[in-house]
Amino acid sequence: MLLDADLGLANVDVILGLAPEYNMFHLFHENMTLDKILMETPYGFRILPASSGVSDMVSLSRGQKLDLLDAMDTLDDDLDYLIVDTGAGINDNVLYFNLAVQERLLVLTPEPTSLTDAYALIKVLKLHHGVERFRVLVNMVKDKRAAKEAYVKLLNACDHFLDGISLDLVGFIPYDPNVRKGVISQVPFCHATPRSPASQAIVQAAGSIENWKAEPNTDGNIKFFWKKLLFQEQSVA
Repeated sequence: MLLDADLGLANVDVILGLAPEYNMFHLFHENMTLDKILMETPYGFRILPASSGVSDMVSLSRGQKLDLLDAMDTLDDDLDYLIVDTGAGINDNVLYFNLAVQERLLVLTPEPTSLTDAYALIKVLKLHHGVERFRVLVNMVKDKRAAKEAYVKLLNACDHFLDGISLDLVGFIPYDPNVRKGVISQVPFCHATPRSPASQAIVQAAGSIENWKAEPNTDGNIKFFWKKLLFQEQSVA
């Protein structure tokens, strides 16, 4: 299941060529049930779509966070993975969801702005919330060497200014024009061109997830995510 957590500028449904009738706006403002909002895709997973261009979704209120928790409690436990796709930056929603997940995968590009944004998120989560473990996937690079250079720059900044940070390189996605074609055609490039360099790199990186070791004291199912969300909300309150 994919949760589109870029709540004010959601676009997962657009990229997949889908047109959901309802989204999280209806959950918060029209008491819509989760089973009516969740949408199946042709690609073997469900999405929980958010809204786009709705300003009051940019930062969830305490009541909205609790509404989301209540709705999620109705989900069964047969999910293999819950992927939370947040926006860039360090706004309230980004931090809120990053504090709830078991693993944090930073998608990094070689541009200085991307490195700065990634470091800023790591810094805030480390200094204000004690989060120390991150994983990195470098995107849109020429080759493995360029990916390693971008990763090392981020690693050096963390080592120099932040103590105790664990930063693991998961892999890299080479620049591939098929990705842009997939976005334009609104068909996932892994589905449209499964043998393309980017698709093969995605499959390789995804395959490593099964070897990731979960944090201690997790119960092994999806409810752990929502329990941590509730804990974070109580801590803020």
